[in-house]
Amino acid sequence: MTTLAAAIRAALLETDPRAKALAARATARDWGADRLDFVFDVAMPNEPGRPGEPALLPPSQMPKRGRGHSERGRIALWHALAHIEFVAIDLALDMAGRFGAGMGRQFVSDFLSVAADEAMHFELAARKLRTLGSRYGALPAHGGLWDAARETAHDVGARLAVVPMVLEARALDVTPATLERVRASGDENGARILQRILDDEIRHVRFGATHFTAVCERRGESAEILWKRLVERHFRGSVKPPFNDSARSAAGLSRSLYAGVA
Repeated sequence: MTTLAAAIRAALLETDPRAKALAARATARDWGADRLDFVFDVAMPNEPGRPGEPALLPPSQMPKRGRGHSERGRIALWHALAHIEFVAIDLALDMAGRFGAGMGRQFVSDFLSVAADEAMHFELAARKLRTLGSRYGALPAHGGLWDAARETAHDVGARLAVVPMVLEARALDVTPATLERVRASGDENGARILQRILDDEIRHVRFGATHFTAVCERRGESAEILWKRLVERHFRGSVKPPFNDSARSAAGLSRSLYAGVA
């Protein structure tokens, strides 16, 4: 029987985008069907497999997307979303593979389900790009999305604090406005895709918040104090409003948690 770590590592190292998405979903299915041994016999790679395209650029060098209702603007929006979801597959896989041995089976189950969701989101965005006459890889993409994984590879608490509780939580704040713009442009299919992503992200953030609380309890630390300390130390950006308080609350993030960090 294949080990859990070997299956996750293989999915992480896959370079073809569609093959990576399929591997992530297959790993989640195999784990759920007890076809993988709960054994961590190989290390996770420092860097995941990446396709030759898109070209990865620093944020300061990313081209402007163009107007949202233009063809160029729509393609740029869906390409950016596809790239975010593609990197999110690796972030979720690495979470399960790097920290699963110490965190346990439920942690693995939760984050492999996240990886499967992100793979599905990527496929939806990539398919949307194809209907617009483009493809994933046709435009340059943000090259810094894996930075959070590098910065927090040593500490599951830091990884949980930054990835689900900052990066994915930010999606809860910005996705509703994007969804409304897409719907206002007459793209109901695109709006449905974004609604599905938003609904799933609430669950993903809740997984992060739940496991972060468990880490804090084991360490004898206040979740609010430790979260703020870890974010200040390991997150290179800023946590700033406006916040979608209702979605954040549904995901297990209280207002008092992120108060005062902006």
